[in-house]
Amino acid sequence: AAAKLTKVASQYKSDIHIARGDRRVNAKSIMGVMMLAAGLGVTVTLDAEGDDAEQALDALANLFANKFDEEA
Repeated sequence: AAAKLTKVASQYKSDIHIARGDRRVNAKSIMGVMMLAAGLGVTVTLDAEGDDAEQALDALANLFANKFDEEA
């Protein structure tokens, strides 16, 4: 899931971050995302800033909504 998230985030020029609690990391960094240890059922917050921020957040929201295209 972390690899898919960073792959999608990296397709955009905007600065994109993911946060769990008070820890906020660059969503384009696989190591940062993995360090969040945000497993199933954990609440995270995404934010983006830049020219394509809205498109980036829409794409990432779709990824979450589709459960990262992984089998349950």
